[in-house]
Amino acid sequence: MLVAEMVAALLIGIGVLLTLTRLVNVHVRSRVDEYEGARLTLSRFLALALEFQLASDVLATAVAPSWTQIGKLGAIAVIRTALNYFLAKEIKQEQETSANRSFRSRTISAR
Repeated sequence: MLVAEMVAALLIGIGVLLTLTRLVNVHVRSRVDEYEGARLTLSRFLALALEFQLASDVLATAVAPSWTQIGKLGAIAVIRTALNYFLAKEIKQEQETSANRSFRSRTISAR
């Protein structure tokens, strides 16, 4: 349980550091179009960290289940699953947008 929580915290920390690095590069290069990529980096790490947090909660409830803990786990699972769903949806939309931008850019430069 503790290990899963530590992994989740570590993933969030790594995601924040990588995102800050990408944001500095975006700012230095004045490439506003790369901002979404930096944002998606953090989204991916947050989604993965949410999975580890949920795993930790499931393990904690499996060890010493009570109806109160089971109810809390259910609420937490619903909230985290919803967050993960919307993060994944946003990541997918941005990937499609980036692919379309890249395709248009190649098409224009090929002319």
